[in-house]
Parts: sequence; C-alpha cells; structure tokens
Amino acid sequence: MQIVYHLGAHCTDEDRLLRCLLRNRGVLAERGVVVPGPARYRKLLRDTAIQLKGARASIETQALVLEQIMDEDRADRLILSWDSFLSFPQWVLRPGLYPLAGERIRAFTQIFPDIEAEFHLAIRNPATFLPALFEKQKIKSYEDFLSGIDPMFLRWSDVVAQIRSENPDVRLTLWCDEDTPLVWPEVLEAVTGLSETGMLEGADELLSNIMAPEGLTRMRDYLARNPALSHAHHKKIVAAFLDKFVLPEKIEVEVALPGWSAELIADLTAAYDADVAHIAQMDGIDFIAA
Repeated sequence: MQIVYHLGAHCTDEDRLLRCLLRNRGVLAERGVVVPGPARYRKLLRDTAIQLKGARASIETQALVLEQIMDEDRADRLILSWDSFLSFPQWVLRPGLYPLAGERIRAFTQIFPDIEAEFHLAIRNPATFLPALFEKQKIKSYEDFLSGIDPMFLRWSDVVAQIRSENPDVRLTLWCDEDTPLVWPEVLEAVTGLSETGMLEGADELLSNIMAPEGLTRMRDYLARNPALSHAHHKKIVAAFLDKFVLPEKIEVEVALPGWSAELIADLTAAYDADVAHIAQMDGIDFIAA
C-alpha cells in the first residue's frame, strides 16, 4: 500500500481535490484507491505525531490508527488531504515559509514507517499568497503577521530543500496553483495513481467556475470527441478555450496589504517565477508544469 498526503498549501486548493475524490469514492475504491473522510484522520494523525515525538510507531499503534482511518481490509493507495498538515495558517510564517515542513513530514512518515509515502503540494505566488493567508488566519494583526519577514526573501525552494533534506527518500510532487486549470488532469493522475481520470465526476469543477457555460460545453464536446489527447495537447485546448471564454471577474486577484506597491508586487512575481524555474530543476522532485 501507498499513503498519499496532499498538503495544500493553504490558499491554493481549498479542499477542491478532496471534494472531487470523495465524490468519486466508489469508482476509486473499485480501483484500489481509498479516500476516507477528513474527520477520520486529520486530528488523529496530528495527535499521533505529537505523541510519538519523532519515534517510529509500533506495529500495534500503526494497526490501531489505520483501523480508525479506513474500513477497507486493503488498499493500493490511501489518500489523505489537509492544508494544515504542515502548519496551521497563523504559524506558516514563523519565521520564513513553512519552517517546520521537513520536520512535520518526517513525523507523519513515522506513523507508518514501513508504508511508502508520497507528498503532493501546490505552491503560489507570494504576491497573492500572503494577502490570502493574512485573511485566512484572522488572528494576527498585519504587523504581527509579517513581523520580521521580508516577503522578497520568501522562497518555496527553501521549503522544498528543507523537506528533501529531512526526508530524502520520499516522493514529492509539486505544481503551481496558478497553473491548476491547465494541469488538473495531471494532478488527479499523480494523486490517484490512475492513468485515466477523465471518468471522475466533477473533474472539471475548477474550469466550470472560471469559464462561461458556452465555452465549457464546447470544450467538453471537443474533449469527448478526442479522448486520447496527450497532456501537452490537452493543455493547449484548455488554454485556447480559456483565452476565449474565461470569466475575468473569477480569476482577478486583488492584492491588498498595507504599503504594497505595484512595483513590489511585480518584484515578488519575478522572484517567484525564478524560484519556480529553480524548483523544476531540483533533484528528487516531480514537477507538473503548464
């Protein structure tokens, strides 16, 4: 069995992936992919990791935890999703970006140390990620939220390097949240381990939220007539329909933090683009590119 952890990050997926998988729980189970409800494992895994304090779980503990997570006797893949696996929102910047990510992943792998684990993570431009995270945490003032943090020095590649350093053997898959409408089929394939995910109900939920109904219908018809498209061709088709039928008000992101200028936002975006290019070349990373 493999255990697949979807880590978010915060302000990217917002449980969209989990909703899609739960909606298709039956058909996935027929293919050996088990998707338990989040209430069965989120608090349980967090509490278990705290109790273990980095030590390997005993066989008895592993069996007990697994019994509480899933009803099935066996599974090829067990998918667990939570954007707070790495941190609660108010502690994402303390200091730096997800500073305990490597340690947290190490702790979760110790709950089932003999089961192969995969980790999947979407990253987002700090220019939009930080304002969204500030709104999500709702506890700290702006001054406390960014206390001691220079947004220009936040790098997702540092998070990745930290994860790889403390967990050199785990498989880590990443993609950019901004690219999700184009790479969603590949994300579903990476997480489920299935090569054909077009049969999943609600697989185009994201596109239905940002594309005019006429465009979505025409795109669905085209894809239905051409079911064997490569990923590269599929991306081109989706991009073409989005270019013509996208709903601008659904994709516009307002960046509103005190003192943030257009120049700062442009600089953050340029730094993010360079960081993404660096991540795509890092060893031990499966990067899903648009």
